[in-house]
Amino acid sequence: MNDSISKGIIVLGGCLLVGLVALGWQIGNAALLVKSLERAVVVKGLSEREVPADIAIWPLTFQEASGELNGIFESIQRKNALITEFLVGHGIAREEITVTPPSVTDLHAQSYGDKHNIPFRYTGSSTVTVYSANVAAVRATMADVISLGKKGVALSGENYQNQTQFVFSGLSALKPDMIEEATKNARSVAEKFAADSDSWLGKIRSALHTTPHIKKVRVVSTVEYYRAD
Repeated sequence: MNDSISKGIIVLGGCLLVGLVALGWQIGNAALLVKSLERAVVVKGLSEREVPADIAIWPLTFQEASGELNGIFESIQRKNALITEFLVGHGIAREEITVTPPSVTDLHAQSYGDKHNIPFRYTGSSTVTVYSANVAAVRATMADVISLGKKGVALSGENYQNQTQFVFSGLSALKPDMIEEATKNARSVAEKFAADSDSWLGKIRSALHTTPHIKKVRVVSTVEYYRAD
């Protein structure tokens, strides 16, 4: 009886081994088949044009300090008015000017630092933002910003959140033609690659279009083609 059990175990083990070998062969063949079907070439095509910016976004930020709460708000209000009149005087429409609410900090309310050595209890800042299609007027105004300093308005330097931007808003109108041009350029590159590798180009497998630049408008088409011998 023990011999019969042993023989059965051996036969079962042999069957399992054969089955595993067959499964491994099938998986290997499937992987090769998938790999052969997935033969592709990825190319990039570029379309680039220089266009004038048609929107200017210009934030003018200044800092203020005072020992009195009323004093700092009055100073901020007065300087916001000076900036607004300066902009209007240079041809920028009032409806293109936005004054954001001031941000004021009470340094005595901070939980750290030596409050006795603070020269001004209150510090604050305000931003006047220009959003204008009159790009020429904005550029001319920026060139004369030193006159604001003569009136007692010291503008802060630009930071990540307050950067001047010149934007081209007509990209949506240009994009279809540029995508077509970039895709044609990509196909030319792919056809050259196929010819050099003694194969021919199939259908588009996938395509991705990006526009990372403004003013120098750039459309990059990343196209993946099927390739066959």
